[in-house]
Amino acid sequence: MRLPERQLAVLEAASATDERTMDEIATETGLKPETVTGAAFDLRDEGLLAVTETTTAVAELTEEGRDYVADGLPETRLYRAAVDAGAASSAAPMGEVIGRADLAGPEVDIALANLPRKGLGTIDSGDLTVDPAADPDGDPEATALETLADGGSVDDEGVLDRLASRGLVDLAERTTRAVTLTDAGVDALMEGVEAAETVGQVTPELLASGEWADVEFAEYNVEADAPAVEGGRKHVLRRTADRVKDVLVGMGFQEMEGPHADSDFWINDCLFMPQDHPARTHWDRFALDVEPMAEIPPALIDRVETAHRDGWGEDGDGYHSPWSADFAREVALRGHTTSLSMRYLSGYAGAELEPPQRYFSVEKVYRNDTLDPTHLLEFFQIEGWVMAEDLSVRDLMGTFEEFYRQFGITDIRFKPHYNPYTEPSFELFGDHPETGEEIEIGNSGIFREEVTGPLGVDCDVMAWGLALERLAMLTTGAEDIRDLHGTLADIDFLRNAEVSY
Repeated sequence: MRLPERQLAVLEAASATDERTMDEIATETGLKPETVTGAAFDLRDEGLLAVTETTTAVAELTEEGRDYVADGLPETRLYRAAVDAGAASSAAPMGEVIGRADLAGPEVDIALANLPRKGLGTIDSGDLTVDPAADPDGDPEATALETLADGGSVDDEGVLDRLASRGLVDLAERTTRAVTLTDAGVDALMEGVEAAETVGQVTPELLASGEWADVEFAEYNVEADAPAVEGGRKHVLRRTADRVKDVLVGMGFQEMEGPHADSDFWINDCLFMPQDHPARTHWDRFALDVEPMAEIPPALIDRVETAHRDGWGEDGDGYHSPWSADFAREVALRGHTTSLSMRYLSGYAGAELEPPQRYFSVEKVYRNDTLDPTHLLEFFQIEGWVMAEDLSVRDLMGTFEEFYRQFGITDIRFKPHYNPYTEPSFELFGDHPETGEEIEIGNSGIFREEVTGPLGVDCDVMAWGLALERLAMLTTGAEDIRDLHGTLADIDFLRNAEVSY
């Protein structure tokens, strides 16, 4: 009998009494695992080998899970800090305990959510009390993490599911294939098997020399398993953004561009946002330690300050609150791309301002929000505005209905809302296609005279800011915004998700 070299090597490495895995044979023969697998299936088809498959569930620690093995789960650290603060005998201020626990960022919310869930303590009106009889050392989740870190296995599916839902382990199925010699395989080896030189593909040299007529070609098994090869593809958010741009350009809009780091003047002051507004504190914005922005037209600063102090127009009243040009010049990461709209509407960005005009942008913004399934610290905003005479709310609503119709979304709902910079103002809502949950997808309105007047605009301007990620959630069915981008992104989802419209 003659067999290709790779098949002969696998046949000789197999045993008639013991199962040998593909990896073991690959190590012994020096062949690639996928080559061994293909040869084994070929030999199985010829009746020389028996192939068995065993599927097992495996759990692997994520990077966050490994961090918690080293540092402890956030709720455990919070419990121990609370005991140190005396919360086992009387309530302790939650802020003090969090400080003692050295928790940062998302760990705070994680600890506060899991502490009562595990019966370690209670939280009431900002005070924290813990159960002195609780045993954080016996926490099955912490024990499971340590077991996995030591290379062991965890059989409790409930604990594994909980750790997976927290993003601390990745659950997957692993298929192990093993081979044994059949009686026919043993007989073939005893009778003697010769290696046959085989060719995997026709080459120009074989054709030119005529040797192709004398060589033996390897058979190609289309049913053999092969390792998955994931090619590159455009990110689902980028594909959604490209579609948004195509739709808006088709509706007659031009695209805006501008800096991610900008002065508070363009980000908020031009929008008639009072300087003592809570959204302008460090709790909601990312200030940068850089030199203040100097190149702002002085006359425009004066007009905006006048609007803040005294209002604009005959009925204007202003805020009568402190206003500082120094604060206006401070630089921060933009919390919305409306800063671009202010630059363009003022003529500072060189835009054509003879009405009617339509402009848009799809760019990233930054907000100091709490991470959850619908909020991120940075996300993409679909900014847009229309300048024309005699615009109405009907024009605004009709624009949205036409825009979302291009994505197959027809049930858009509007809710009256308050903004310092638009009147009237509306929030937009749509239903998630998978969960049915109502999701806020944008904010809109018609700019107030206090916004357009200082910019030199004497006609109506309707504007909006829509969330690109939430639109992507509606079009792809993603249930968590963190599946789309960030450190917790679901790679399998991104590989397979389609943007439907």
